[in-house]
Amino acid sequence: MYALILAGGSGTRLWPYSRSSLPKQFLALGSDRTMLQQTVDRVLPLIPAKNVFIATGAAYAAIVAQQLPDVPQENILIEPIGRGTAPCIGYAALQIHKHDADAVMAVLSADHNIERGAEFCSALAAAGALAADGMLVTLGIKMREPSTGYGYIRQGEQLGQPGDHDAYRVQAFIEKPSRERAEQYFASGEYAWNAGIFIWRADALITELGTYHPKMLAQLGQIADAAHTADAEETMLTVWPLIENVAIDVAVMERTGRAAVIPVEIGWSDVGDWSALADVLPHDEHGNALVGPTVSLDTSRSLLFSASKRLVATIGLEDMIVVDTGEVVLVCPRSRAQDVKALVAQVRASGQVSLL
Repeated sequence: MYALILAGGSGTRLWPYSRSSLPKQFLALGSDRTMLQQTVDRVLPLIPAKNVFIATGAAYAAIVAQQLPDVPQENILIEPIGRGTAPCIGYAALQIHKHDADAVMAVLSADHNIERGAEFCSALAAAGALAADGMLVTLGIKMREPSTGYGYIRQGEQLGQPGDHDAYRVQAFIEKPSRERAEQYFASGEYAWNAGIFIWRADALITELGTYHPKMLAQLGQIADAAHTADAEETMLTVWPLIENVAIDVAVMERTGRAAVIPVEIGWSDVGDWSALADVLPHDEHGNALVGPTVSLDTSRSLLFSASKRLVATIGLEDMIVVDTGEVVLVCPRSRAQDVKALVAQVRASGQVSLL
């Protein structure tokens, strides 16, 4: 099996710790390993480092190489500009297929938190067995609550039990729902969260891209054919910007008749904002997540995050976020954590781009 890890995101909602020069996937968030390193560590029981590929932007290629010395340099796939997940996954599939005509590849995000590594690897292996038969498999996260923050997958007919994991045909992919609709999904037991974790044969994905996006596949083929030649850089810089910007969900998964889902409980979180990070960090007896030098009095259910050597001290806070990077201090209610992205836009508009 092979792994493609998507590591090109900007991590805006974890500003000011996550910056454009060093986004969250390259940071250690309450751990001694960065999120990217933890993602690779997680798959190593199943996938050797030589079979791990990383897709990232040109600005981060050196960081990837420094953080992952065991991953071959040629396995770092550099996107000149972001074009959505479909082109980078399709390009990786072509490269992996060159290595191994029978390859099964898993597509993972570098910035997810998964607490149950053994269960995750077990589910990947089960998905790999289903993918070997030509199915395009996704791991659906069993719902813990009726969330409006995730896309959903509706399960159809059961396809069997690869590796003792129930597998179903995908009936539908659904965008983030209203609260009322999410509660209906939760009550039905027929839905899972879409975590964007995919497993398929490289040639199966290539075939589906050829069916639904033949122009894209031809463009990716041009780039793949030129890889490791004198024309590689020029071809990439010329052709890549012309490729349609589209997510793999929209390009393939919502259209194919070969989509399958394996619902899993793996302690998954996308760590999409500061409140989500607070949920996955260890808590003190008052429900606070504390990182770095902190002291608190009558403070509960809050995140105190000092990325500098400065002490963060609080009195009487409830459900708050306090982040100190040395250059920037962020204070907001946990309920407004999603609005950090809008705050970043205001900082940019104010001209303080060096802080982004």
